[in-house]
Amino acid sequence: MARRTSNKESVPVQTDPVTYRGILRFWFEEIDKSGWWRKDPALDQQIIARYSAIHAAANRCELYSWRASAEGRLAEIIILDQFSRNMYRDRPRSFASDSLALALAQEAVADGADQEVMEIQRDFFYMPFMHSESRVIHETAVSLFETRGSRSILEYELKHKAIIDRFGRYPHRNEILGRESTADEQEFLQQPGSGF
Repeated sequence: MARRTSNKESVPVQTDPVTYRGILRFWFEEIDKSGWWRKDPALDQQIIARYSAIHAAANRCELYSWRASAEGRLAEIIILDQFSRNMYRDRPRSFASDSLALALAQEAVADGADQEVMEIQRDFFYMPFMHSESRVIHETAVSLFETRGSRSILEYELKHKAIIDRFGRYPHRNEILGRESTADEQEFLQQPGSGF
């Protein structure tokens, strides 16, 4: 039985819990879509303020109940793959959740969850494949974007794959991750559009 409180007692204010529907509403409806692809310090700060706790929970695999639905799976992947890049931009932690996001995306695709959402949402099931530094994973990424994703995103995947095929990694991450760039990578990094 719930304890009654008198007017003199202070009752802590509870905030609404973050739900996967709320994550999808924020990502696909509330923010300007250009924020998905460009550096926006205001958006980064907004995500930090609103979603730091749920990001930590996702990294501890505490959102497993969300995986009962395609939308929940997608929200968890967006938190790990996209929010990480906003919250920790230009720092090593921006890539720290990539393997977990990719594993969840692989499971979701294998189960057909990607086919249960709209095309614009489906592309975000495939982003962890694009973000991978594995040539093998990029073979799958191209196939996914060719057959199930947006044609416009396929162009970006092909550019990403070309970099991985050439270098075996993304050279623009080298400085962030403390990796030494080869002479070929240094030359490449001088070109416009060499980083994402």
